Amino acid sequence: MKYTDTVNWMFQQLPMYQNKGKSAFKKDLSNTIKLSVHLNHPEQQFKSIHVGGTNGKGSTSHMLASILQEAGYKVGLYTSPHLKDFRERIKINGQVVSKQFVIGFIKRNKTFLESNNLSFFEMTVGMAFDYFAKQKVDIAIIEVGLGGRLDSTNIITPELSVITNIGFDHVQFLGDTLEKIAGEKAGIIKQNIPVVIGQTQDETKKVFSSKAKSTNSEIYFADQLIEEVLESDLKGSYQEHNKKTVIQSVTVLRQLGYDISNSNLKKGLLNVVKNSGLQGRWQVLQQQPKIVCDTAHNKEGLSYTMQQLQAESYNKLHIVFGVVSDKDLDGIISLLPKQASYYFCKPNVQRGQDEELLKEYFLNKGFTGNSYSSVNEALHTAKLNANTDDLIYVGGSTFVVAEVL
Repeated sequence: MKYTDTVNWMFQQLPMYQNKGKSAFKKDLSNTIKLSVHLNHPEQQFKSIHVGGTNGKGSTSHMLASILQEAGYKVGLYTSPHLKDFRERIKINGQVVSKQFVIGFIKRNKTFLESNNLSFFEMTVGMAFDYFAKQKVDIAIIEVGLGGRLDSTNIITPELSVITNIGFDHVQFLGDTLEKIAGEKAGIIKQNIPVVIGQTQDETKKVFSSKAKSTNSEIYFADQLIEEVLESDLKGSYQEHNKKTVIQSVTVLRQLGYDISNSNLKKGLLNVVKNSGLQGRWQVLQQQPKIVCDTAHNKEGLSYTMQQLQAESYNKLHIVFGVVSDKDLDGIISLLPKQASYYFCKPNVQRGQDEELLKEYFLNKGFTGNSYSSVNEALHTAKLNANTDDLIYVGGSTFVVAEVL
């Protein structure tokens, strides 16, 4: 099989949460454990940091990877979802996994993967762990896919667990209160392994403290401990929380014996995009008119990006907006500015919300805008309508951003 055939096989034959939604979610680690045994336990062959949370875990993971690279470590990075190419999920020192490794992994293990009916996410986690073990990374940053306790990544015993924050996302899987969601996310806290919590929240602090006590884990609430925040090339005021989380994590890593200088820390934060290849976080695509895209897609994430948007200066605001069909629009619509022209569109995935239904919902709430059959048509029209001193914001979904990059 060629690379495109291999990736298409992974996408089409097996459930993939990003495309299908709830039907692809498995509340069980048994398949991942089976795959680990089949691959000779690759996750035990490298050190790791486990990063979970509702928002900011991607940015936090990339920042940590960049800092450790600056300190001279060979750093694996596993994140999801990808924006353009599947291989973005699996990197070493910012370089994506080779097409040949992806093809070879599926070819070698295809019979096992089919006979055990592994999900897209399960096999991708196995591939990442196998790659990091074979490439002998010094340490790998592993981002949780969904939840924590039952996420496929949760077979690792990391050096450090990190939980950025807790918000209402994926409530159909994780629970309908912050306490329940925190309980699922706290599942990555392991026996005698320190944990950094990014944001102190009244509803979740007890959950994390209780879990840490039961596992004899040192717990650090980053926003209570870190005052000075360093500059980063990841723009957006919402990154302040993530930077505090990262700085506290580096403090703990130093206590564990990792050689990370202040210079490594500063350079790592300033070179996240260059070192790790992160995209889609308050990313400025052009000036005059200024076009910004951001992958924020839930209530907490969008509240931060909308605050950032309010801090911008522009004449008129144009918003290219699309969501997935299971998005809780009632929970996010109050965050979005009515003083804007909207360009409603459907991201090109199975779960994409129909643009006409999206437009109808928004217009009934007093917004103004039109619908477009594709993300690129919506953005093209926004560019035609915008003057040089206007601002165009592209977002609502990771998949919308992926199509404009």
